[in-house]
Amino acid sequence: MSDKTSAKPSGETTKIARSAGAVSVAVMCSRVLGLVREQVFAGMFGAGFAYDAFVVAFRIPNLLRDLFAEGALSAAFVTVFTEYGTNKGEEATWRLAGNVLVFFTLLISALTLIGIYWAEPLVNLLAPDFALVAGKTELTVGLTRIMFPFLLFVSLGAVVMGMLNTKGKFFVPAMSSTFFNLGSIVGGLSLAFILPHFGQPAIAGMAWGTLIGGCLQLMMQLPTLFKVGFRLFLSFRPADPGLRRILLLMLPATIGLSATQINIFVNTNFAASCAQGSVSWLNYAFRLVQLPIGVFGVALSIAVMPVLAKQAAQKDLTSLKETFTSSLVLVFSLAIPATAGLVMLAEPIIRLIFEHGAFSTFDTSQTADALAFYAVGLFAYSAIKVMVPVFYAIGNTKFPVIGSFIGVAANILTITLVIDFLQHRGIALSTSCAMILNFLFLSLILYRKLGGYPLGYVLKGVGKIILATACMGGWILLLKLGLGDWMTGNMGMQIVTLGVVISTSMGVYAVGLQVLGLPEFTLLTDKVHSRFGRR
Repeated sequence: MSDKTSAKPSGETTKIARSAGAVSVAVMCSRVLGLVREQVFAGMFGAGFAYDAFVVAFRIPNLLRDLFAEGALSAAFVTVFTEYGTNKGEEATWRLAGNVLVFFTLLISALTLIGIYWAEPLVNLLAPDFALVAGKTELTVGLTRIMFPFLLFVSLGAVVMGMLNTKGKFFVPAMSSTFFNLGSIVGGLSLAFILPHFGQPAIAGMAWGTLIGGCLQLMMQLPTLFKVGFRLFLSFRPADPGLRRILLLMLPATIGLSATQINIFVNTNFAASCAQGSVSWLNYAFRLVQLPIGVFGVALSIAVMPVLAKQAAQKDLTSLKETFTSSLVLVFSLAIPATAGLVMLAEPIIRLIFEHGAFSTFDTSQTADALAFYAVGLFAYSAIKVMVPVFYAIGNTKFPVIGSFIGVAANILTITLVIDFLQHRGIALSTSCAMILNFLFLSLILYRKLGGYPLGYVLKGVGKIILATACMGGWILLLKLGLGDWMTGNMGMQIVTLGVVISTSMGVYAVGLQVLGLPEFTLLTDKVHSRFGRR
């Protein structure tokens, strides 16, 4: 298709933006509570022995969670579930859902038991240098065994989320991770104060809190699932065609996501060999960069996936291209200014959120450096979240796999070149480089597989976004020069000053987009104006 025939926003843009908006609100609640959770960790444990151990212990089941709960399983399930709903009727769809739930309950329970048994070798593989610090490996192994069942809860929660998304329910499943953070904070803090009286370390309480949060994440979605008509058909049919199709779709995606896990393994291994606290600094920084990734990239990905799956099932390639193009422009319009904001305001943001209790000024400086380097790849990370569902929709799942392994090569090469003089900052930089290279590769392949899409339209939109972002950046620079002392004052001064800087900068950016006439933005503002105008 030529640029002329589809150089306009998709007819689904408003619908996708509305769904993504609901998801964004829910994700924002979750991410804010997630930051509160990290503040609790920072205040109680700082950046060092205990929190390093917790991060690595949580990362082990989390590697598998990324494969099953938030990656291959959810994407493959939505694709097949949507097709069943469109072509085979409600009863066949719920029978498929029941079979999937039983199959993955058995599979992931077995993986959990294996993980608990092999916890010590896994910790030694992931962080061998922890053995150089007395008691650090032993603590990490104990925390790993406590948290491993978390994998089962969140994996089943992801299947339920996929069911609800295909039924047009986005807000409740997106809010489920808020309950994870709530359970982690309330349950974890309570147990962190109780367990030391029984000879257990306080950090073990936070590990049990993670398990409580995972259970709540699954349970809070169940009432809505039954409201949309879910009927539980308990059956175990490994040869079922729908289940086999999900597994076949998962296979290349799992291989591709395993590349991401290799990157995490490599990064954790290098971080554990850097100065004590490096694992913590990187984790605090990545938690912050996950806020815009979740609000922009993940929210749009969740909203656009059922739309793309339906358009693919109807073989409506023209609409699919338009939906993808508009979604890509939308994600750039959010991620690019977020990148500029995080780079320019990294230190005051980290200072305000984390610099309390055991978290020192030095920790703030080191974490802010990592955040700035992570933010460089934010646009690519968010865009990939929107691009991968297109490959699922058109049945070309091998290319995200190849892109992921290209990212692994870029990650390892970059770390090897820069780790000696950048230390933990080099790990953040290598992650961004890997994401950018993966994004460029997927963009090229998708252009060919779709028979072209309006690239000129996308580039024109990106040009307007960059111009508006430059105006915003200039405004931030002026405010930093004028209000710099306030950003280092007491907490009240920091909150007010940072709030003024962020809110006015967002206003400058929004005005810039409106003046420059970005179609996706003006379409949304026109809808808002017409609705309030009628009222």
